[in-house]
Amino acid sequence: MVVVVLVMVVVVAVVVVAVVVVVVMMVIGGGEVVVLLRTTAGEIDIELWSKEAPKACRNFIQLCMEEYYNNTIFHRVVPGFIVQGGDPTGTGSGGESVYGAPFKDEFHSRLRFNRRGLVAMANAGPHDNGSQFFFTLGRADELNNKHTIFGKVTGDTIYNMLRLAEVEVDKEERPLSPHKIRSSEVLFNPFDDIVPRPNRKLKKDKPEEETKKSKVKGTKNFNLLSFGEEAEEEEEEVSRVSQSMKGKSKSSHDLLKDDPHLSSVPAVKRSFYHFKSIKDEKEHDEDADSVEDEAASNERFQIKERIAKKLKIDTSENTKQQLQEEETKTERKTTSR
Repeated sequence: MVVVVLVMVVVVAVVVVAVVVVVVMMVIGGGEVVVLLRTTAGEIDIELWSKEAPKACRNFIQLCMEEYYNNTIFHRVVPGFIVQGGDPTGTGSGGESVYGAPFKDEFHSRLRFNRRGLVAMANAGPHDNGSQFFFTLGRADELNNKHTIFGKVTGDTIYNMLRLAEVEVDKEERPLSPHKIRSSEVLFNPFDDIVPRPNRKLKKDKPEEETKKSKVKGTKNFNLLSFGEEAEEEEEEVSRVSQSMKGKSKSSHDLLKDDPHLSSVPAVKRSFYHFKSIKDEKEHDEDADSVEDEAASNERFQIKERIAKKLKIDTSENTKQQLQEEETKTERKTTSR
């Protein structure tokens, strides 16, 4: 009888422990592998915490269902810190969420950056989450309440995740031979209402060079994980200084060269010929005026000559008439005498 009681007590204890374990697992995320990433470093199983970070999990699952991450690289590696990916342009400045706009951070008191293998959202500032995510390679307390933790790598696949960091990187933390995500598969979907968008590979096909060219003032810098207000202020200061220096260093020739609507060559050629044509026109007008003046002068001279001749003829006739009159008078006087 005593043995039976002891057995029943043990069974009850085991059941209670099992229930507690299940409840704990449900509280911290369910304990189920939700997403499988097939990478060039091996398969990575990811368990998502959909209750603690529903927006981030929904975003990640839907992007995986839409094959958004297929053939994307892990563009940033910081040894002992993080491995970052999820940007279809591969530049660290691209990607967007399924919501059509950045979504808010989701922080949970029980989810902390206290170990390796955590999956979190990369962003360029508060409430600016898109498609980029990162794996932690160790403890990172400085990221708490800065980035949304929404899952973890499970089982032995964590070693495949660690292999993502075993690459040579340049001084900008970009891998020289980056690993990539070949494909993704959703094994369990906790959101029954997710419907993948048809033919929706969100700007995946944009070439990296074109993306770099399109970077202009205001481009978000996802390459730098935010480390608090000080880091954000420093980044803003650097951006302001670089923009001011950039504006000062450009000459008018550079501005003409950069702006397709202000090409310097056609403008110079056009003004040269323009002024040349004006000069030629002026000279032509002056020649024409001189010819006209000469013609007018000749005409006036001829008129004067005609007038002078006429006057001369008239004068000579009058003189003859006067002489005749004087002769007649003289004859009359002689006769009268």
